[in-house]
Amino acid sequence: MTDDAQDPEGYGPFGAPLFDGPEARALRRVGVIDVGSNSVRMVVFDGAARSPAYFYNEKILCGLGAGLADSGKLNPEGRVRALAALRRFAILARGMEVNSLTAVATAAVREADDGPAFEAEVTARTGLKLWVIDGPQEARLSGQGVLLGWPGAEGLMCDIGGSSMELAELSGGEVGATVSGRVGPLKLQDIRGKGARRTEIEARVAEMAEALGRDRYDRLYLVGGSWRAIARIDMERRGYPLHVLHEYIMQPRDLRATLDFIEGADMADLGKRTGTSMARMSLVPIAAEVLSRTVRTFRPKEIAVSSYGIREGLLFEQMPELLRARDPLIESCRASEAASARLPGFGRVLYRFVSPLFSRADDRRRRLIRACCLLHDVSWRAHPDYRAEICFDNATRANLGGLTHSERVYLGLALLHRYRNKHAGSPFEALAPLLDEGDTREAEVVGKAMRFGAMFSAQDPALMGTLKLFPKKGELLLTLPPGDGEALYGEVAEARFRSLAAALSAEPIVRVARA
Repeated sequence: MTDDAQDPEGYGPFGAPLFDGPEARALRRVGVIDVGSNSVRMVVFDGAARSPAYFYNEKILCGLGAGLADSGKLNPEGRVRALAALRRFAILARGMEVNSLTAVATAAVREADDGPAFEAEVTARTGLKLWVIDGPQEARLSGQGVLLGWPGAEGLMCDIGGSSMELAELSGGEVGATVSGRVGPLKLQDIRGKGARRTEIEARVAEMAEALGRDRYDRLYLVGGSWRAIARIDMERRGYPLHVLHEYIMQPRDLRATLDFIEGADMADLGKRTGTSMARMSLVPIAAEVLSRTVRTFRPKEIAVSSYGIREGLLFEQMPELLRARDPLIESCRASEAASARLPGFGRVLYRFVSPLFSRADDRRRRLIRACCLLHDVSWRAHPDYRAEICFDNATRANLGGLTHSERVYLGLALLHRYRNKHAGSPFEALAPLLDEGDTREAEVVGKAMRFGAMFSAQDPALMGTLKLFPKKGELLLTLPPGDGEALYGEVAEARFRSLAAALSAEPIVRVARA
């Protein structure tokens, strides 16, 4: 961690913001169309930040690959629906003035006898050029999608589509060995009898492991709609309180219980309870069999869900290395501050003010506190009576990369305390089990420190003074500059400083520096 004394601009190890630089501006309104075996989707990214916003996102479950194993051709009904969706997407992209639009097709189109004819028809009717990618390319792009949200991902990416499953090793911020196998639910559903299907799944997954030359990874990263549906069911079965799929972690024992639960469950009922379409739920039982065998084969210590996959990987493909190397959380928070805060840039000043209270924090925690400071004022337009709750909800459900679920709750709680002294009766109570007592207290301190520091935000930062905590003495010292700095310390500021000191179990002490 860069020392603030050697970093007068307060950027720390993250460097000056890139979200508004030429490299990032080139990524605004980047469109991706993914023609898969089960779904056709268009996403338009506002890719200016390292953790991009979803400007537009639409999916149609067409089932192009249904019956492909028997007929060798694309599903006729799915083909009609896919062409209609692609024509609509092409028109929408023109209206949105998308800077670049890439359309890719995966297993169904590349394997079907009439795939080339479909590709030509798409171009003739929509003007779109389909990039039909092979299995290793698909695996690499999906792996890059995971790296977009998890720069430090280490393990095995596992992306299931309708007709195939792709695996990619992730290590050191790079995609390593890749392999593709015929293990998609649409490919397997025509195999009659559970026993025969499971035998086939076991053989195909074993082939993929042999191709990788490795059968043990500490972490699996799951990509794909069928995996996400299973994760939603796991959340429902466990009563998990935060319904954010990205970076949701499952332990092998819990996942096994969920897969057993799925085997005897009513799919229609589960679909209603989890908000999942029946088109997706119809594939879940077979996908569960594939996941069970995959976990048994690679024996991970934990299984993580990634909402980012091939589409995000295509965006990552277009990012310059300078932007790829940035922290997705910090760049996204900087972009939010620049767009929505009353005083853009004050977040880094606020971080320098509060950071002496957390001298023992490690780099990851300091990074999280910095994110809190960058976001401390982005919801100021909300009604004052609901600002704290809105801050909490925004933080815990925002499209932010590089955040565990417990860190999301920490971020939300700190921002809640930016506007409110107590969290009793707040939305935090439902998510409190995801945060231990120590982190709950610390998030409160961060919030109250920001609440106090914001009292000086409309003035010259030099007038803020400095904080210093003496844990052994149980004292919190505020040293104010003489003159205007001393005058800014009014009654409300004093009340907030006392509240901060109480959260630290410290005696508040105020001194004025010598002129």
